[in-house]
Formats: sequence, C-alpha cells, structure tokens
Amino acid sequence: MTSEEVLALLQVNRRALYRLIEDRALPARRVGRHWRFRRSEVLRWLRRNEEARPASRDAVTTYRVLIVDDDELVRGWMRDVLIAHGFQVDAVADGAAGLDRLARAPYDLAIVDLRMPGLDGLSVIRQLRARGAALPVIVVTGYSTEASAVEALNIGVSFYLTKPLRLAPLLTAVNEALRRGAREP
Repeated sequence: MTSEEVLALLQVNRRALYRLIEDRALPARRVGRHWRFRRSEVLRWLRRNEEARPASRDAVTTYRVLIVDDDELVRGWMRDVLIAHGFQVDAVADGAAGLDRLARAPYDLAIVDLRMPGLDGLSVIRQLRARGAALPVIVVTGYSTEASAVEALNIGVSFYLTKPLRLAPLLTAVNEALRRGAREP
C-alpha cells in the first residue's frame, strides 16, 4: 500500500502517519523516497487499535453490509476494509448464498460482483428488486462493458465500480450509497 492509501484507510493526517512510522507502531518499509506498507500489517494494526479503543459507538448507527463476490482475495480485502471503518460485514462467495443471506437478515447495503459462476450479479439484483428489496447495491466487476453498466444502472444500482478496486473510490461509493439509499429502477 502507498502512503496515500494508508492515510485514507486510517483517516489520519500525514504528520500522524509519520509519527506512527517513527515510533515503529506501524510497520513500513522505505522504497526510495517513499514509504510502502503491507495491507495485512496495516489492517492487523488497525484491528488491534480498534479493539483497544473504548466502545463508544452506542449513539452511532452501524451499517450492515453484504459482500457477494467469488474472488476470495477481493472479498476478503473489501471485508477487512469495511470492518476497519466500522461496518458490520458478511461476505459470501456466490449469488445463491447472497440471496439466501439477504432473505434471512436485514442489510443496509449489498456489494455484488457482476460475473460469478451460477447466479451472476445482475440476476441477484433483479431477484432482489422483484422481492421488493430497496437496499442500495454497488456492483463491482473486472469485466466491465458498456452494456453491463447500462443494464446495472437501469435496474437500480447505486454505483458501478471496476476492478482492480481502489480504497478511496470504494469507501466513497459505500458512504454515498448509504447516504442516498436505494435508487428506484
């Protein structure tokens, strides 16, 4: 990870980040004139510090997010990032499991991969809408076409993101989708 990505993830200023590096509280490596971070180490550090912080989220709404993506690395990365930012997150590997979870528990947002074996992302969203589910949906895909983007927007997705995902656009889309709520198709 770059310094910019870590700054966005930790939500601290550059001076605070450098202080964490100097104090060896946050593992970092110097590459030329820049600092580089391992994503796993940053997330581990963030989790450790979240657990040490007193629980004061009683008055804050915790949003529930469901991630439906067959790519284990992408699914795990999104899950870790969103948990680190205070969301309750469940993650499943296919469309059928996603529909099952959405039928059994209330979620505030779904993040759905477009291309998956079995039930693809657009089919999942269509079935959600047919059931009357009005939650916001973000589509993520590594196989973007103009036709799939238009179709996704026509069935009411809030955002359409292409892989490889970047931290800032993902967090912006999640926060904006939750702020605006579901779009009507």
